[in-house]
Amino acid sequence: MAVDTALLTLDPADPELMVLQVRRADAPGWALPGTFLHPGERLADAVERSLQAKADVRGLRPCQLHVFDDPARDSRGWALSVAHVEIVAIRRLESRRPGQTRLVAVARPGRLRYGHAEIIARAVEHVRDRYAEQPDPGHLLGRQFTLGELHRVHQAVAGRVLQRDGFRRLMKPLLRPTGHLVTRTGGRPAELFQRSPQARP
Repeated sequence: MAVDTALLTLDPADPELMVLQVRRADAPGWALPGTFLHPGERLADAVERSLQAKADVRGLRPCQLHVFDDPARDSRGWALSVAHVEIVAIRRLESRRPGQTRLVAVARPGRLRYGHAEIIARAVEHVRDRYAEQPDPGHLLGRQFTLGELHRVHQAVAGRVLQRDGFRRLMKPLLRPTGHLVTRTGGRPAELFQRSPQARP
């Protein structure tokens, strides 16, 4: 039994959905952070251990995504993998190990073994479903944000253009105005919002 984790994020300088990969220890190339379970170990503890040991990423508790059980997924022998997923602000990954980790676009994950490309695709689908109905459930933005900032994040997660007026109609009932304005790009002041209590995490 193994665990593999797809940690997704956005780079504010280049808003595109990205996934964390670690350098493989047993062969050249890259992979998702993962590990085999120790006897008596819980899945969540194995995930946390693998993130710390292989990426130096701490304090995350990714949720279970799917069980991947293709007998041919691992050339070393048949192994179930319980995949996990989380989307986090890029600042949560600042401690990752230079040279041993990388962030790559989910649309171009590279040549991966162990069915990791399939895990990434399933993780992206999961995160996009969450973002289709709720305002920034992964908290990639701070506590306060403009509708324009929220639109850009959701568009980057979706990987496609989102019609601005339809997006506003969908999200505004799930937001609470703060009563403050902000000017961040030299344009007209924009209203700041927070997630309302009815917005699910």
